[in-house]
Parts: sequence; C-alpha cells; structure tokens
Amino acid sequence: MTEAAAVGQAAVDQLLQVLDLEHTGEMTFQGMSPPIGLQRVYGGQVAGQALVAAGRTVAPERFVHSLHGYFVRAGDVAEPIEYQVENVRDGRSFSVRRAVALQHGKPIFFMSASFQRFEEGLDHQTPTPPDVPLPDDVPTMTDRLARYPERLGIWGKIPRPMDVRYVGEPGWVRPGDRPADLHQRVWMRIDGKLPDDPLLHACALTYASDLTLLDSVLSVHGEVWGPGGVVGASLDHALWFHRPFRADEWFLYDCDSPSASGARGLATGRMFTADGRHIASAVQEGLLRRVGS
Repeated sequence: MTEAAAVGQAAVDQLLQVLDLEHTGEMTFQGMSPPIGLQRVYGGQVAGQALVAAGRTVAPERFVHSLHGYFVRAGDVAEPIEYQVENVRDGRSFSVRRAVALQHGKPIFFMSASFQRFEEGLDHQTPTPPDVPLPDDVPTMTDRLARYPERLGIWGKIPRPMDVRYVGEPGWVRPGDRPADLHQRVWMRIDGKLPDDPLLHACALTYASDLTLLDSVLSVHGEVWGPGGVVGASLDHALWFHRPFRADEWFLYDCDSPSASGARGLATGRMFTADGRHIASAVQEGLLRRVGS
C-alpha cells in the first residue's frame, strides 16, 4: 500500500527541511529535493533555495526586495544541488548577490537578488480585484481532485505544503472543462506554521509564486495542461517584494497574461493579503507547446 502524501504541518516541515541548506563553504551551499516528487526539480524549489543561499550571506537587517532568475536546464530530483553565491556589492543601503545552482558541474538556474535596509518613503498601491470570493468560499484542492480521480496518482504522492484554492477552473482539468478567462485567481498560504524569520517567508513565497503563474497563459484560451492540451516549462522568473507579510497567512495570487506568441507565454501576477495589502508582484515567461491527446 502506497503511503499517503504529507499534508498540513507535516508537509510544511518537509518544505522547511528542503529550504534548510547545508553550508559547505564560505559562499557555497548544498540543497536536496523532496524524496518523493516530480520527474524534474520544481522551479519554485530551486528559486527558493537559491534565495536561501543568497540571503544567508547578507546582513539580517536587509530584506530581499527583488529577484530575477533564469531556468537553463531541467534539474535532477535524485541529485543534490550546489549553490554558489557571489557578493556583487554591499552598499550603504543595498546588497546585491548572484546565486548559481549547479548539478553535474553545469548550471540549472541562476539568479540575481537585491536586499535593502528598511527606509521610509512614498506609499501607494493598486486596489485589490473586486468581488473575489474569500478562501472559505472556494473549493479546496481535495474538493477539486474528487472530480478528477485520474489526477490523484501524482497528487496523492507528492507533499503538499501549500493550501491552494482556485477561484476559477485550474489548468489540470480535462480538455473542454475549462472556460476561457482573462484572469486566474488563486488563494494560497503555507498550510501550517512557519518560524518568524522574514527571509524564510520570502523563500516560501518564492516557492509558491511558480505554482500557478504560467497557468494564466492557458486560461486566456481555456486550455489545459497535458494530453489534448499544452506542455510547458518556465524560462525565467522575476519577483518583487513590496510590503511585510507572512506566507502562512492567506494571500490572493491575481494572475493574467498580456501576451503569448512564438511558443512562449508571458504571465504577470500580483499578491494581496486578505486585508488588501499588495505584498508582491511576479513576472514569468514560459515555453508552451501543444501536445496530442
């Protein structure tokens, strides 16, 4: 009998272990993938681990405000990932780091991240999307999976540290079951309790930011992932952190796609807390190719 996937705090604790890199040198770290997972390393994992590595070389009073990364090779879940960090600059207000993730001596991901000491300044934001139902008013992942038992195979095996609740139809439903929608909106939170370390919450948000963003490109066309739909891969990822937050409290991920062409799609996302604060913004481009049924 197959052991059920870890959920809730057990899955969160596993995620914390994944993000707790081994310090192997002055500016080098090593990370592992979950023992049960996808066929290739999840992009949000490697981006989150790279941010852990970069953040551990920066003074704790400086908080990450942006990161920009490129996925250059598929990662092997069975192999450790080496992270090499370069100190690009430490100024009076900002620190900049470059982190490269390597397997078998070759880069699979590289990222630049900038950290800033707290300063007062101008403050404004776009309003939250109107008339979005609250998390308790939309189906849980378990509710949605009950309609698609064929999806239980993989989802029943991998740990689920995130509570993800789609406002509309997700991209993994059957072809024809998803109406076209210019927006994809998802409520998310870490499905347990995280320590109070702000860097850890930023890494958890980075992990979450790659889960559903590219799906907003498919949503415009009512397309789905997999047979009879589209296969894809992240090409790059950028994330800006605007205001303090906790990743273990609900946030709305409001995503859309301004353009798709040349087998690539661009997706943008904004994250809002339940009380309406705009905490982060994300942009990603992905490779998207149609596949047969």
